[in-house]
Amino acid sequence: MNISASNHGDSFRRLAIVIPVILIILIFLFILDLLTGSVNIPPDAFIKMLTGGDVKTTWVNIFWDWRLPKAITAAFAGGALALSGLLMQTFFRNPLADPYILGISSGASLGVALVMLSAGACGVGAIFATIGFIGDLSISVAAIIGSFAVLALILAISSKIKSNITILILGIMVSYISGAIVTILLQFSDESSMHSYTAWTFGSFSGVTWGQIPIMMILLLAGFILSICSVKSLNALLLGEQYAESMGMNYKTIRTVIITNTALMAGVVTAFCGPIGFLGIAVPHLCRAMFVTGDHRILVPGCIIVGGIIALCTDIISHLPGTDIILPLNAITALFGAPVVIWVIVRGTKFGRGVTT
Repeated sequence: MNISASNHGDSFRRLAIVIPVILIILIFLFILDLLTGSVNIPPDAFIKMLTGGDVKTTWVNIFWDWRLPKAITAAFAGGALALSGLLMQTFFRNPLADPYILGISSGASLGVALVMLSAGACGVGAIFATIGFIGDLSISVAAIIGSFAVLALILAISSKIKSNITILILGIMVSYISGAIVTILLQFSDESSMHSYTAWTFGSFSGVTWGQIPIMMILLLAGFILSICSVKSLNALLLGEQYAESMGMNYKTIRTVIITNTALMAGVVTAFCGPIGFLGIAVPHLCRAMFVTGDHRILVPGCIIVGGIIALCTDIISHLPGTDIILPLNAITALFGAPVVIWVIVRGTKFGRGVTT
């Protein structure tokens, strides 16, 4: 008991040091993302814009209409994907689980494909485009409907089965089915629709407007709060289902909350930014290594912050400051995330689960 208390004390002392540092890094990268790109904005012009000074109109438009929404989106989306990955790795007790393991991304992709690729065949895209406010959010609405349709299916089946492995297999099969339908739709779509859908699958933080940001932030903040309220249950799950139940917890309720929360965050990010890979699987492991703990009281806020940091880094790199070239965001996240996954495999699953001895 004394050793355990000492370990917890060391973890929280480390947290008191590391959290302020990574918050400063987050703020620095947020500002850097605002200043860099194809058009670099000088720091003095940035200060003038914040204080109401006179600067170039072009810089003002780029800053307020393009870069600020993009940076906010990156910070929130990165935190949500990292947190979703943490929830799935804890729930399945699998260090290689990610936010999309339940087929949420595939459901969202199918929803988007039905809007983008089937307009000519059955008019779905045209129907969305004529519904006023929803027309402006047609892609996001379609993605959310698709992801939550998958969620409803998984919850309906999970209520009748107990095995997490069965739920995992179900998610994989849903992904295959959704992918097959998307492939068929691609064969019957025109070149322009195919190009638009392919561009969406690359992922981007740049497509979210000021009108969409409040919706995204409210939904993701709800996911953050629900995760923070679930830390006790998540810590219990580290030792297995039976231990959680021995602590007086209702395992079916815990399972439903975790699956729903993951689907909420991953589905919203996919809806507004496209399917962004590797952040969800890699960042939780970075946080476990950084804080040297598996305690979710530390990992949950840590993943939100570090996820935002990594997302901002990948966004800055993808826009290649000083050039007009924009690289696919998923290519950058893969270059970051794949080495982390390899490191986890080589280092061992015990460390990957955040179980320290």
